[in-house]
Amino acid sequence: MKTVFWQENLQQLMQMRLMHNVNPASLKPLLQELQACELEPGEILLTPFKRNNYLYLILGGELEVYLESLDSQPVRSLGVNDCVGEISFVDNHAPSAYVVARQPTLLLRLHNRTLPLLTQSPALMQNLVQLLCERVRQGNRIIIDSEQNAKIDTLTGAFNRRWLDHVYERESTRCAFNEQPLSMLMLDVDHFKAYNDRHGHLAGDYALCLVAHTLRNQLRPKDSLTRYGGEEFVILLPELGIDEARSIGERLRTSLEQINDFYSPVGILPGVTVSIGLAPMRPKDNLQSLIGRADKALYKAKQQGRNCLCG
Repeated sequence: MKTVFWQENLQQLMQMRLMHNVNPASLKPLLQELQACELEPGEILLTPFKRNNYLYLILGGELEVYLESLDSQPVRSLGVNDCVGEISFVDNHAPSAYVVARQPTLLLRLHNRTLPLLTQSPALMQNLVQLLCERVRQGNRIIIDSEQNAKIDTLTGAFNRRWLDHVYERESTRCAFNEQPLSMLMLDVDHFKAYNDRHGHLAGDYALCLVAHTLRNQLRPKDSLTRYGGEEFVILLPELGIDEARSIGERLRTSLEQINDFYSPVGILPGVTVSIGLAPMRPKDNLQSLIGRADKALYKAKQQGRNCLCG
């Protein structure tokens, strides 16, 4: 980062987001404290490994913010009239993220020794507080999105196997407390290896997406569809006994059986069928024992010629 000349310009400063509705008289003392600097593309402005004392105002160019590492995807971009470094500017700690110039970027920086000057303007401090609140909300959204991604299978949009442990603990406890039944369906796509060998692995991926989409559209909001692994899916049906669960399983199986072909980005592909194993929860069941019984029922369905339900 190199320092450059900047002709003091109050009007340009007032366009900054941080200076919105701030009395120009309050900004004049800050003009002589501002220092202009320039970043080259790819140059790191802020890092978690170095304490930051400056608030940066963006006059031109663009900055990108990275959370975990510079090898990850940027979580947001910052452009003209925005600012960066405000949290570490206030608390005098190292930044919590990396900030990198995406293109040649011109900045104005303000040292935190000038913080008393900022506090003399209520409007400026209100803008700063609003900005800090926005950063906190953005951080919360990133956390929520990360948690969401941690429980979702990225290919099919179904819950992943890791989430199954959590949702079973929740639903089994709730159903047991309310003296309600709970049933499990375990589904396996028939002859999936042969399907992949004949049509390609990408076609197989689209077939799995078709299965997940078809199943999900016919389940209740309280039901949980999980991709258990490969071409296997598990469905938890809270508050449903074995007869109702069997009826639902048959409906799901039939709905896939009736899809002779479907459109995909690689062209028209043949549909697939599923074999299903059904197991109701017993009083002393844990997840593994329930899965074990559903898996045995699934094995019977395969032994009986596939594209059927057992249990």
